Amino acid sequence: MFVNKENINILTSLLVAHGVRRAVVCPGSRNAPIVHNFNECEDIICYPVTDERSAGFYALGMSLADNAPVAVCVTSGTALLNLAPAVAEASYRHHGLIVISADRPQAWIEQLDGQTLPQPGAFGCFTCKSVNLPEPHDDVEKWYCNRLVNEALLAATVRGRQSVHINVPISEPLFDFGTESLPHERKINIIKQSVDIKTFSDVVVRRLLASSRPMFVLGQVDTQAEQIEKLLNVIDKRMAVLTEPLSAGTQRLPDLVLKHIGKAEEYVPDFLLYAGDTVVSKRLKNFLRNMNCKEVWAVAEDEEVHDTFMCLKGVVAGCPSEAVQIIADAVNNENCEQVNISVGTSAKAFACRWNVLMQAVSKLADSYQPAYSQMFAVKEFERALHKVEYPWQTHYANSNAIRLACIYSDRHVWCNRGVNGIEGCLSTAAGFSLAANGVTFCVIGDLSFFYDQNALWNTCIKGNLRILLLNNSCGGIFYTLRGLRDSNAFGTLVSAGHHTTAVGICRQNNIKYIAARNEEELCTGISDLLTAESERPVLLEVFTDAEKDNTVIKEFMKYIG
Repeated sequence: MFVNKENINILTSLLVAHGVRRAVVCPGSRNAPIVHNFNECEDIICYPVTDERSAGFYALGMSLADNAPVAVCVTSGTALLNLAPAVAEASYRHHGLIVISADRPQAWIEQLDGQTLPQPGAFGCFTCKSVNLPEPHDDVEKWYCNRLVNEALLAATVRGRQSVHINVPISEPLFDFGTESLPHERKINIIKQSVDIKTFSDVVVRRLLASSRPMFVLGQVDTQAEQIEKLLNVIDKRMAVLTEPLSAGTQRLPDLVLKHIGKAEEYVPDFLLYAGDTVVSKRLKNFLRNMNCKEVWAVAEDEEVHDTFMCLKGVVAGCPSEAVQIIADAVNNENCEQVNISVGTSAKAFACRWNVLMQAVSKLADSYQPAYSQMFAVKEFERALHKVEYPWQTHYANSNAIRLACIYSDRHVWCNRGVNGIEGCLSTAAGFSLAANGVTFCVIGDLSFFYDQNALWNTCIKGNLRILLLNNSCGGIFYTLRGLRDSNAFGTLVSAGHHTTAVGICRQNNIKYIAARNEEELCTGISDLLTAESERPVLLEVFTDAEKDNTVIKEFMKYIG
């Protein structure tokens, strides 16, 4: 039996029709009728999360695992505003959330009634569509409600797949569950836009292949990473290819390679194609911003102008995976066509120059044996993963964790690099673990972990969530910022020094806890983290010293040259 509210039933029916299969639901009375409907619907799986800020990131993690939109439902008032960080992150990752908020009737907004504030449009530019549903009283209002829901759900799946907000005013009485079945609702369909293959090939790819120093840079991608990596291994024989673990698996190490290159002109491209989202390396961004490149094009899923390197000439609308496939096909077909031999030879020489340096730097990085530190912990963890025989995926939190992944991970990794916040990293991994097959590992620093500790306050998460917590009692990345330590505010106000451990958090949430304070304990702990049988998540807390962590990084960079 479903609720006796037309707008909620129309919404529920259309969520099912548009293929939404998961909903993260938060407690509340005003949204209880919506949650009731979702729970009654066999086609929707509900996941309870009490903390709304965490709930939004749980939904993002599920969306990443499914490559499909996920709904998150909250009650009225400030509950909605807690979703803002996740909504922004999801939009910039092109895995937009479907935010569903219950609301009071319009007559009671701003009237000093409980849990009332203006909710429509609350997320501003972080959503691509915001609708406020009517409470239908006639056929025209039912049509209007149907149209608004269709518009919102379609917006979540096209043109960059950004977040959408559906606000649902609900008048009292709230809890009449007397409707036997959902209405059969009109579903509006839309044909999704793809890369214009002919135009892209004629205008961009042909000129890319005709250049003597072509370069392809791929930023973060969250789908088809394994297939993309295979295609990149074809492309990099013909042009310089720069990637990070957020985009593909091969250790191309652009940040470390560029440390060797400096301002050497022979490594500067004359044609650059950029696809995907953000890159972690600031050195790479500075290199591309300061180069004297004749022509720069970008592939943008959201069709927007992202002039990251300050010399953009054109934008191709489409998703990165399509662009990579088209380029790989063009490289494969190149030998079947009449090509300029001298240009082709110089381009391959340019690609070879980059590849040789990448391989040399990769060997150097692999040969360096760091002292006990966060760097040592990540290197040992990544090395141990090579022996794992079950399916797994890794999430890295922002700040130092993802930078260490860019040195040692040789597989695709997940990270909240949409807007690069530390909040929600653990919740995203936890949500991912509920939707993905195999084990989900989360490598996370102490500030990120304690900020998002409510991710573990959940009865749904299981033993396939494994956490490597790097605890050096502060925000270690601040130690790497030149000049900052001269400030008297550095220790407590900036780097947030603390003496907190995760043991109590694990105890209260029934999480298996392991601690490591030296190399021997770390190696044993990593083995336990990877192999322990557990019905609940497992956490390994690695204690290091921030000063030593910083020294090891400096020694590593000196070793690399």
